[in-house]
Amino acid sequence: MASNVNPTVRRRRLGQELRRLRELKGMTAEEVAERLLVSQSKISRLENGRRSISQRDVRDLCGVYEVEDHRIVDSLMQMAKDSRQQGWWHSFGDIPYSVYIGLETDAASLRVYDPQVVPGLLQTKQYAEALIAGALPETAQAEIEKRVQVRMRRQERISTEENPLRLWTVLDEAALRRVVGNRSLMRDQLEQLVEQSQLPHVTVQVIPFDMGAHPGLNGQYAILEFPDAADSSVVYIEGVTSDLYLEKANDVQKYSVMYEHLRAQALNVDQSRQFIADIAKEYAR
Repeated sequence: MASNVNPTVRRRRLGQELRRLRELKGMTAEEVAERLLVSQSKISRLENGRRSISQRDVRDLCGVYEVEDHRIVDSLMQMAKDSRQQGWWHSFGDIPYSVYIGLETDAASLRVYDPQVVPGLLQTKQYAEALIAGALPETAQAEIEKRVQVRMRRQERISTEENPLRLWTVLDEAALRRVVGNRSLMRDQLEQLVEQSQLPHVTVQVIPFDMGAHPGLNGQYAILEFPDAADSSVVYIEGVTSDLYLEKANDVQKYSVMYEHLRAQALNVDQSRQFIADIAKEYAR
């Protein structure tokens, strides 16, 4: 198996296959947990890909589901082995949002709405440093630097010429007006945002204040889509102590429709680029 296998995506695919086998057997997660003498939450975490899956877990579950085809069992066992490999982000130690990074690393496209700040994939290093320090005031400088390094590494999905991430960002005007760091830093950030918006795989739109109420007032979220049809889309909502991942088709559909409304109400691409450039000039005064 190739060494660049994404462990997060492998866990998702394996979990989906294990769920499919359970449903074919007509068993509930609670029934499986009782058979294996484990908690129901463990079965749920294995199936949603949030927990590392051991080959022993796979063997035990295949036994419960009475999977007789050894080729299927061997394939699942190999996926479990691959899922325990480390992604590039593991070299930075404990990263709170490592699951999201794994998904973003393998995603084909990403739609983001942010009402407060410029999204991480489009941030300058200085903006990222000031933002993290301000948002997490009790965080040690070494931890801030590590988070910035991870953020800069994530941006390679945007800067790479080979199969770059397709990024669509809708920003609220507040994200452009909020002075993170200082005015000079904000000017640099917005000027870079204008440059990045001209990349063929990056789209940036702005919702100005005078647009009034809109579907994004409930807060930030992102929708990730993957190149393999077997990998369902994911809605990611960042939290303070924990993050939320929505994968049910109905949930993803609702957020997708809401995003379409956001894009429709926002300034178009050219208007947004000019809007950002004008605010950048204001910071230069």
